[in-house]
Amino acid sequence: MSTNKPWFVYILRTGAGALYTGITTDVERRLGEHAGGKAGARSLRGKGPLQLVWQWPVPDRSSASRLEAKLKRLPKADKERIVQGELPPQL
Repeated sequence: MSTNKPWFVYILRTGAGALYTGITTDVERRLGEHAGGKAGARSLRGKGPLQLVWQWPVPDRSSASRLEAKLKRLPKADKERIVQGELPPQL
């Protein structure tokens, strides 16, 4: 079943200030899953509170996965610049 929902790449900030990058079609639902612990990423368990600090729409899952991979390879300083709007997300 195909949907026309856009995909999003998002960045969360943990309680300790670390940044986590992910993809989803529903950012608010995914944030709730991460915060709830069971359906969220294991790496975020016990790292709350989580704050959504950035999101970017992309047309499809493939684009979302490519952008997510690029962002995950960046140093934290560059991710912070993206969050602040100082760097464009599609590097």
